[in-house]
Amino acid sequence: MDLEAYRTCSSLAKTPPRSYQQSCSSHFVDYIDRDLSYSRFFRKYLLPNRPCMFSRTFTRDWTCTRRWVTEEGRPDFQNLLQDFDETSVPVANCNSKENNSNPKQLMTFKEFVQYWKDFIQNGHSSPRGCLYLKDWHMARDFPEHGVYSTPLFFSSDWLNEYWDTLEVDDYRFVYMGPKGSWTPFHADVFRSYSWSANICGRKKWLLFPPGQEDFLRDAHGNLPYDVTSGELKDRGLFPHAEEACQPLEIIQEAGEIIFVPSGWHHQVYNLEDTISINHNWLNGCNLDLMWKFLQSELLSVQKEIDEWRDTMESWHQHCQVIMKACSGIDYAEFASFLKIIADSRMAFLSACCSGEPAEYSRPHSEALAALGPYHAAFDLQRVADIIERLLCNEDFKRLDHSALQPDALLQQIQDCIQSTRGQHLLFQD
Repeated sequence: MDLEAYRTCSSLAKTPPRSYQQSCSSHFVDYIDRDLSYSRFFRKYLLPNRPCMFSRTFTRDWTCTRRWVTEEGRPDFQNLLQDFDETSVPVANCNSKENNSNPKQLMTFKEFVQYWKDFIQNGHSSPRGCLYLKDWHMARDFPEHGVYSTPLFFSSDWLNEYWDTLEVDDYRFVYMGPKGSWTPFHADVFRSYSWSANICGRKKWLLFPPGQEDFLRDAHGNLPYDVTSGELKDRGLFPHAEEACQPLEIIQEAGEIIFVPSGWHHQVYNLEDTISINHNWLNGCNLDLMWKFLQSELLSVQKEIDEWRDTMESWHQHCQVIMKACSGIDYAEFASFLKIIADSRMAFLSACCSGEPAEYSRPHSEALAALGPYHAAFDLQRVADIIERLLCNEDFKRLDHSALQPDALLQQIQDCIQSTRGQHLLFQD
């Protein structure tokens, strides 16, 4: 990030996101098939929360585009079996519905490939239903393979940085599915961004900008499983569905990467036998949307168990437990997440000021170096802004956060930014 982008983005990040009508006046998305600076991507797509598509130019050098794909552009089952054979993988059944998603089972990769071959030979049908290998943590399970690299545009990835630091989990996935497999209507975890690269095959995306999903809720407030279902025409079941805008319908070709912005609900179909790589990620641009989502999740829990508020001494703590079970995170872990991100940026800026060489033990350290000190300063400012909101939040105040000391962290961040400014590392023309 350069100085101009830093100054622009620091001010824009504090303004409310533009509405869909203001930011997208047509049912087309920008197609990027040439060099694009990171600063321009940051200003034009990340901050405004606008989708776009990258051409196959950005994936053509990946090992998986050669090793996992035949010359005819189909999945190379032979090479895939050599790499993964007896690996256990999660497989969903697209013909079954369970809590507005598809139930999953574990099977060996070899078993799934055999099913896939039989499915193709049987005219893309099977008595077992349409099975879809999805949410497979291939990069975590096989770090030595290195079959792809994260484009610089998506490298400011706090979500995976946090989980990599804890060495517990990640949000990097591989999807493999036959023609006809699909993913029901949803928004991504914590209202994160996602990027998805087709290694082979084609997908159709139906995307709704933030807020439109509320028109699609049924009479009980539940989101639809399938936004193409004829049930949505029943005004008794879906009273406001006619008020929703038409979705952005995007066809993604082999090799292309789609950027799905924060909070955009979507439904996805595999039009051919398809392999794709997907990351969920977030950073300073959509951190406030994550915080808004967490507050909404807690409010939902509080409403569900409100009748026990006066009879449970630890009611607020219990709400946090339920919230974490439902959404995967609570306020305490959110504060811990902010601390880990802030600590790494402060260490990076301190090294820049002292002239010490940075240690690149993790890809995130390399990303910080590539994005530069202005980006690190922007990150710190965004963390500081959310910490200030946390400290004013009544639900957060009721929790024991003495171990995290967010007020002390906020002061550290402010001191760090002031120090780097004083040493003329930042804000020079």
